[in-house]
Amino acid sequence: MEKYKFESKSKENLLNLACDELKVTENDILYNITEEKKGLFGGKKYYIEIIKIKDVADYGKSLILDFLKGFNLKGNVEIKIREKSITYKLFTDNNGILIGKKGHILESLQTFVRQALFNSTDIFVNIIIDIENYKEKQIYFLEKKVKKLAREVTLTKSDIKLDPMNSYDRRIVHNALSGFDYIETISEGEEPNRCVVIKYKGKK
Repeated sequence: MEKYKFESKSKENLLNLACDELKVTENDILYNITEEKKGLFGGKKYYIEIIKIKDVADYGKSLILDFLKGFNLKGNVEIKIREKSITYKLFTDNNGILIGKKGHILESLQTFVRQALFNSTDIFVNIIIDIENYKEKQIYFLEKKVKKLAREVTLTKSDIKLDPMNSYDRRIVHNALSGFDYIETISEGEEPNRCVVIKYKGKK
């Protein structure tokens, strides 16, 4: 992956300057901005490091294909980029092996690719890896479950603490219940036992 670096004395103009130079929009890139102070009276300089999100997605795809080779599997990987989130859809000759029991292997693959991308870019990249729409089905059932629990909390006015889950699933819960009027969701606890609590907050 190629990294592009630019510098400026103005933080406000730095991103626009870099995008104009590369002929891209902000949605096409991932970036980090850092600052450096030049002595006591020298003012500040700002630096931006940019990576095109398509390059990041392609690198992630190569990691997944290498992973498949390790399992002696042949497969294809489709990439979809939306709002700086990268989704990989896998099609193999033995999807069950890659999904694993309760999706554990698929989850491990996703964690591995996400960490590898972070190590290479120093930027957190939100990725989803799906096989046979397994993730989509899991999201559907999780949303259905927590909405039912939210209605229960609204009726009983008693909080419900969910089982520990990873940050991705917690985000799904928060988003799924954001439209409920009389409840709120909070995350509590430490990893790997961090969980979501559905709390009754009453009428405004």
